[in-house]
Amino acid sequence: MVDITTEAPQASSDLRLSRRGRRLLVVIGVLVALVVGSVFAFVTFQPIQVLPRVRLAPGFSLVDSQGDVLTSEDLRGRFVLYTFSYSACETCESIDETMLEIQQGLDTADLRGFPVSMVTISIDEEETPEQMAEYAASVGADPDVWRFTQVEDARFLADVVAGGFGTYYEVVDDGSIKLDRSFVLVDGSGIIRNEYKYQTQTSDSERILRHLGVLAEEAQNSNGPASLAYEAAHLFLCYAP
Repeated sequence: MVDITTEAPQASSDLRLSRRGRRLLVVIGVLVALVVGSVFAFVTFQPIQVLPRVRLAPGFSLVDSQGDVLTSEDLRGRFVLYTFSYSACETCESIDETMLEIQQGLDTADLRGFPVSMVTISIDEEETPEQMAEYAASVGADPDVWRFTQVEDARFLADVVAGGFGTYYEVVDDGSIKLDRSFVLVDGSGIIRNEYKYQTQTSDSERILRHLGVLAEEAQNSNGPASLAYEAAHLFLCYAP
């Protein structure tokens, strides 16, 4: 004879465990669906956009058109837009025009109070401060905002421009210089946040000014709970166009 008094409670306990297990699976399924849905919505609608963290900008020591030394550490805490040129360049007019438009647009850009500097680095090893000053004046550069510079020790010019900023240039046999016309945007922590190449896309002033605003918004929200949302934007590549 089977003792049903001991089997019934066991069956009842197994049934309760089974129901609990199903309910737990349902809860886990709902949570997973919510997470996946939230991620999908975040990636699709991109409520927060950022600029990519490309790489660390190079360290340098420059001499500007006034003969003053400018180092990478001097620019910490500022957004800096770099470009590369030289006073005898015959193909740099479009770069200078874009830089001038950006200089003029800084006063009305939404920068949240963050300071911005513009730096042109000469790729001509023979460039003098006097030549740079004349060049700067000819394009309308405001020396308080836009500085024309040369690498203090010309031996490190290629290391800074080509190696650090990733901008190609080459001195050819006739003495002319082939130049990869580009802009490089660096944040206040010394990280390159975008590169703009004329060879692949038009680097217009409105786009760069808008990207400065994107950087300013992220910097303003870099502390506190909002910082997690910005890290998620980096994780899911929610980059501003």
